[in-house]
Amino acid sequence: MSELDDVKREVAIANRVLSEVGLATGVLASLGHASLRLPSEPDKFVTKGRGYPNDALIRMRPEDMVVCDMEGYKVGGPPGITQCMEIKMHSSVYKVRPDVKSIVHVHPRYTVIMTVLKKTLLPVCQEGIELVRHPLPVYPHVKTVQSDQEGKDVAEALGQAKILLLYGHGVTVTGVSLSDSVQSTMQLEEQAKMNWYAYCAAGPDYEGIPDELIEEMTDRPRPAELPHFIEPMKERAPVVGQGVWTHYAEIVSRDL
Repeated sequence: MSELDDVKREVAIANRVLSEVGLATGVLASLGHASLRLPSEPDKFVTKGRGYPNDALIRMRPEDMVVCDMEGYKVGGPPGITQCMEIKMHSSVYKVRPDVKSIVHVHPRYTVIMTVLKKTLLPVCQEGIELVRHPLPVYPHVKTVQSDQEGKDVAEALGQAKILLLYGHGVTVTGVSLSDSVQSTMQLEEQAKMNWYAYCAAGPDYEGIPDELIEEMTDRPRPAELPHFIEPMKERAPVVGQGVWTHYAEIVSRDL
């Protein structure tokens, strides 16, 4: 397969995974989109479009994906299919952040409710703890991001951060790969869910995990540096952190 074919397949899989893990199901089944830059043409990216007979993310196939440029114009893809409605969210971020290789936008329920409550997400569990170690930037609008100016506003609000919360709307997550951005989105929603549980159980003044305990967890030797792991690690494939992505990617790609 060509590079473009490979990218289209990975983007289709990423969109399906977002549905498989519950981030785009039910009333949200057709809401959201994942995108990925073309490695050899970084001024172009591939993403889910709009206008399919069945628009649900779980139904996406490689041949359904569209190719867009840094202005959000469609430059490739099936006839009759348009870009996703919030294409400017992707193109505007890619334009000013060359370090960003992939973007995910979805409407996760727990993340959304915590933005409406105007409650800063606190670290309350291991999964995704670094994502919420510091307050996340918030785009203070519920509207769909469609115009040039709205796209620029989103990119400006994101700044150099990895994640942007959209008030009452959803989340935009960047990454160095689709596995990175998808798994980060999953972990963020897990933190938001745990924050919601804490909010309901203890009220709005609940406490998160103290920073010194986060430091204790993150600032430590890697397993490969520990004596009892040195030899086994030499034979181990470098897949640490990819298990969740690999598992769900295999599930959703069985008919591709």
